[in-house]
Amino acid sequence: MDIFGILELLGGLALFLFGMSLMGTGLEKSAGSKLKSLLERLTTKKLNGFLLGTAVTAIIQSSSATTVMVVGFVNSGIMTLKQAIHVIMGANVGTTITAWILSLTGIEGDNFFIRLLKPASFTPVLALIGIILYLFIKNEKKKDIGTILLGFATLIYGMEAMSEAVKPLGEIEGFRNILLMFSNPILGILAGAVLTCIIQSSSASVGILQALSATGQVSMGSAIPIIMGQNIGTTVTALLSSVGTNKNARRAALVHLYFNVIGTVVFLTLFTVLNGIFRFAFVYAPANTFLIAIVHSLFNVSSTAMLLPLSSLLEKLAVRTIKADDKKDKTLLLDPRLFSTPSIAISRSKTVTEELASDCLLAYRQALSCLTEYSDQAAQEVKEAEHRADAYEDALGTYLVKLSGYKLSVKDSTEAAKLLYLIGEFERIADYSMDIVTSAQEMHDKEIQFSESARTELGVMTSAVMEALEKAIASFKGNDISLAAEVDPLEEVIDSLKSALKKRHIARLQNNQCTIELGFIFSDIITVLERISDHCSNIAGCVIEMSHNSMGMHNYLYNFKHKSGNRFTELVNSYGKKYALPQS
Repeated sequence: MDIFGILELLGGLALFLFGMSLMGTGLEKSAGSKLKSLLERLTTKKLNGFLLGTAVTAIIQSSSATTVMVVGFVNSGIMTLKQAIHVIMGANVGTTITAWILSLTGIEGDNFFIRLLKPASFTPVLALIGIILYLFIKNEKKKDIGTILLGFATLIYGMEAMSEAVKPLGEIEGFRNILLMFSNPILGILAGAVLTCIIQSSSASVGILQALSATGQVSMGSAIPIIMGQNIGTTVTALLSSVGTNKNARRAALVHLYFNVIGTVVFLTLFTVLNGIFRFAFVYAPANTFLIAIVHSLFNVSSTAMLLPLSSLLEKLAVRTIKADDKKDKTLLLDPRLFSTPSIAISRSKTVTEELASDCLLAYRQALSCLTEYSDQAAQEVKEAEHRADAYEDALGTYLVKLSGYKLSVKDSTEAAKLLYLIGEFERIADYSMDIVTSAQEMHDKEIQFSESARTELGVMTSAVMEALEKAIASFKGNDISLAAEVDPLEEVIDSLKSALKKRHIARLQNNQCTIELGFIFSDIITVLERISDHCSNIAGCVIEMSHNSMGMHNYLYNFKHKSGNRFTELVNSYGKKYALPQS
């Protein structure tokens, strides 16, 4: 093989890998979202998971892509580890379809119908149709079909270019000696694994092996261990994608590795023993594209048939390898892998926002307990909740901004805007809760306290704010518009309470019933409480307005107050009676 042959080989390899990537991208864009929706609704039945994994991989032409998708779903809590195992096993069978497609390049014969089956005969037509759809049609779905056809055509051209380039190698003694080395099972497995690790695709590495078989020097004895090694090498993609994920996601990636390693060990041992006894003649026969496709399919189907009934043992092995210990970090739900399915990414974001809301409620409750009876433990809990709220806001804000860069539906775009707005509101409530603790700590350190009447009045206002906060959070979590509508009238009552409490405290100062120092602290606390109620009103207003797919909260609040008839007034009067201050 001269320099031109090497260049032809490299060019064919480049076309082959690019065509496979292009075809996979087109297939995933065309059918990926529907397939991912099916995966999301997956049941725990083994057969359903296996068949779905097979179908998804056969359609998108990549077991690595399916496994990475599954790892992302497990990381996000959409899929359990048990469900993931069945899908991963199906993915290993689905990936064999590519080898069968590529085996068509090995068809030989002069019969008209046989020649029609050769890709070289129909690929130019597919390429022409593909380029017309891609360049001249505006419909996105038809463009995706054009991408698929162009990818397939490029893939086949690359495959044939490689096959033609390597044919002269069959006459070179050194090349034959190198291939003979791979008849050693261990070396064959290593060669297959390393090649697949490098190009990150078992389908592509099997295709390269099929191209090399055109030399006539690749024996079945060398091809079998290489194919097994290729199945081990393909697990690297999933293992890399699991870095930084939660424990179950890492376990799912390990299951993929264990499945292929166990299958390789069992079948290589069985093959070696039987070959030693019966001396199979086909071991020395030259491999071709069809035989490689057959071996690839037999190995994956047999491994699945053996291990599918034992999926629970694989799960236990993965769990024992990565043991559970620490508390779950909810921000791990914000997996960038889900950007390709925005509705799922939004759902995960809402789950994390709900955790943020819960921490805000916890912070406020513990802050009130510090006002009643100061405790270092309660103060520390407020501080920790406030830190978690900051972390949630930062993670959610970054995630949602990145998500907004993808093509979102109107509904998803509106939901993302809603969550971006709400995380700031919830985080501010946690900050204000910390302000209450600061005031409580100051009173504790200085050994001063409010008068009985001031404590009673403050208790009325804190209870009203507690109800506003609970209603606002519940309306957000349940998307309850009627509950959200009750928050703003309550906020109006809280505003009135703040004014009344200020007047009463001024009266106590004038009668020397309170000190100036306590007066400042009291004023700070009721101001903070009133601001918390403002944020509750904003949250409830956002929940209502977003149900109408807009962000005009100020317009909504104005219309509700002035155009909703007697309902708003009735609620204000009702809350006014409930939170009436005692007679001074």
